[in-house]
Amino acid sequence: LKMDKYENRAMELESGIAAFETKNFAHAIKLLSPIADEGNNEAMYRVAIMLQNGLGCQANTQKAFEFMGKAASNGYPLAQHAFGFMFFEGECTEKNIDEAIKWFTNAAEQGLMGSATTLAMIYEEGKLVEQDLEKSQYWYKKAGIEKT
Repeated sequence: LKMDKYENRAMELESGIAAFETKNFAHAIKLLSPIADEGNNEAMYRVAIMLQNGLGCQANTQKAFEFMGKAASNGYPLAQHAFGFMFFEGECTEKNIDEAIKWFTNAAEQGLMGSATTLAMIYEEGKLVEQDLEKSQYWYKKAGIEKT
């Protein structure tokens, strides 16, 4: 029984994600890299994390940035949040608060609580952007946090 390429890929993706979750990064990068190269969001997101931190591979921040950006642009919320964080922290790229906010917002609008909370805190602190308590309240509410 010969499996078609698609079924095979699906199994490799599943195995790769499982390897990633159990922190078997060397195995995960081997399985997920070819799938990431094909443009799969879940694979690109995880490969980006491994490349960014040198997990199971040589660190490669440029490639990490590229993969994370692709998955983020494809609308993958976890990647959008992580991509926002790259701009927020100046990791793999120059610090850019506007870009960070843009990607946190994309992720938060898709229901990612961590992104909504991050946005709420940015607007509440008013250090990186002008303080905006209305926006802060809005994002806290989105994150399910009641602030009075």
